[in-house]
Amino acid sequence: MSQTINWTEAIQPLIQKYKGKKHPLDYKSTYQLLVMVVLSAQDSDKHINQVAIPFFEAFPDMSALAKADAEMLFKYISTVRNFGNKTKWLMELAQTVKEDKNIPLTMEGLTALKGIGRKSANVIMRETGKEAEGVIVDLHVVRVAPRLGIATGTDPKKIEKQIMEAVPQKYWGVGMDISFLGREICRPTPKCDECPMKKVCAYYKALK
Repeated sequence: MSQTINWTEAIQPLIQKYKGKKHPLDYKSTYQLLVMVVLSAQDSDKHINQVAIPFFEAFPDMSALAKADAEMLFKYISTVRNFGNKTKWLMELAQTVKEDKNIPLTMEGLTALKGIGRKSANVIMRETGKEAEGVIVDLHVVRVAPRLGIATGTDPKKIEKQIMEAVPQKYWGVGMDISFLGREICRPTPKCDECPMKKVCAYYKALK
């Protein structure tokens, strides 16, 4: 990781570009967000948005979900990747939390729930306006962060740690901004000319 770049300054154009941009999951409440984050692992946000509509009609809140059995859930989520495990996780999670008002909004509380890892917890905390306790590292961030030069390698935990060391805590929300950049501009074939980060980007410099 380059020590010469002041990443706190360097990431500002990126933060400005995606300021206030909502996560692509189309949720209406913290309960919906939690369920959709669990379902979206290794699946597309677009697909989960479609699945969610009938799902939440059937299970409008955590207490309704807590009463569901596997067969009831299969009916709604059988097209979701890894739906067998996700069904178990959702049932266990709902029986643990029981009601919407009991949903934890800390890293420790969220990662204690079945099906919620650090990335998912970071997403939920960002979307509910909580102070970041980590950095969102999804598959887009794993691709983009090493390109930018703010991190190295492909291990999400190590990339998260490197970004946390590169910028102060108040900017840890930048993980989602890097993810948006990866979805829109820094795609597998990047559109470098449109990128607000090209001045500092290691990949772009190497192209020149």
